[in-house]
Amino acid sequence: MQNGDRILVADDHEIVRMSLIRMIKQLKPQAHLKEVNDFKTLYSAVSKDPYDLVILDVNMPNGSFQEAVSFIKLKQPDIKILVFSSQDEHIYAIRYLKIGADGYLTKESSMAKIDQALNAMLTSGRFISEEVKDAMISDSLKGTSQVTPIASLSNRELQIANKLVEGIPLKELSHTLNLHSSTISTYKNRLFEKLNIQSIPELVEILRLYKE
Repeated sequence: MQNGDRILVADDHEIVRMSLIRMIKQLKPQAHLKEVNDFKTLYSAVSKDPYDLVILDVNMPNGSFQEAVSFIKLKQPDIKILVFSSQDEHIYAIRYLKIGADGYLTKESSMAKIDQALNAMLTSGRFISEEVKDAMISDSLKGTSQVTPIASLSNRELQIANKLVEGIPLKELSHTLNLHSSTISTYKNRLFEKLNIQSIPELVEILRLYKE
C-alpha cells in the first residue's frame, strides 16, 4: 500500500468522527484525511477532490445511503466505500454490499480490527468480517428456501424499523430521512404487515429474535 492515502470520513456524530480520525492518524500517519457530517457535504467533497477511501455512516441528514453510493461511484468509480455503522452486521452487512459498498465495519470494532479493515480496503478494496463471510456461505448453501421475515423487508423498511425500535418519533424520523410523515407511516404500516405484528414492542422482539 502506498503512503498518503486519501481518506474521507463521513459521519454526523462529531465524537465518532474525532475518535475514528484519531485512530486513523495513529495507524496511517501519512494519510490525508477530511471529514464531513452529512450527505450534502459528502457530495460536495467527492465532487471537488479525489479520494481512495470513503468511510461512510449510513444514517446521516440530507440524503440517503443508496443515493450516496450511486453518486460516489458515478463521480469516482475507483473509490472504495467502507460502511462504518452501529447496525447489526449480520442483518445489514450483506444488504449494503449488494447496494454497492465495498466493505462493512461495526463501530464497536477494536483498533486492531479497524487497522485490518483499513489495510484490506486500501489494498484489495474489500473487507468483511469472518462472521459475515460465514453468513454469506450459509445463505448460499441454503438458497432461497429459508427466507426470514426480516429478509423480506426492503432496505428502507428495515432502516425505519430500527429507528422505531430506538424510540424515534415519526416526526423526527421524517426530518432525519427527509421524507414526508405520511410516507414514513406508509413504510411503518407496510413493515408491520410483512412481519405480521401490531405494535412496537412486537417489533422490538422480532428484531431481537432474528439478531440472535
